[in-house]
Amino acid sequence: MKVATKECGILELDERQKITFPAGLLGFESLKDYVLHDAEQQPFYWLQSLDTEKVAFILLNPYVFRPDYESDFDNEELKMIGLNDSKNALVFSIVTIPSSGGIITANLQGPLIINKENHQGIQAVLTDARWTTKHDIQAELKGARKEK
Repeated sequence: MKVATKECGILELDERQKITFPAGLLGFESLKDYVLHDAEQQPFYWLQSLDTEKVAFILLNPYVFRPDYESDFDNEELKMIGLNDSKNALVFSIVTIPSSGGIITANLQGPLIINKENHQGIQAVLTDARWTTKHDIQAELKGARKEK
């Protein structure tokens, strides 16, 4: 399928890359359908809205920069997208890259959980005080290296 994207122009993507968020994402509840595709720079990904090319999110697997990330997902939320546990799930954090060139952060409090089998997703809201909406990715990576 051809998809108009915010950053990459028109892309030819596989139908299997389509992800549906039945409840939308926080602040974007009316936008339900997206495609997940690799960003030019790994380990990042794009989550591009199919409803409007102006809405796209940069994603990152939180375990890349926080190997100790623990996500206590609500089982009822997981069931909403057909998961009994998080074993068949992809987990991503939304990344913020300020246009002013400031600190690049990731939202560990509101991870995206995607069922690999049925391609449905939700945005969870975690209550663990360790996880905030603005984790400095570079500082976290430096901290992880020092611990090794």
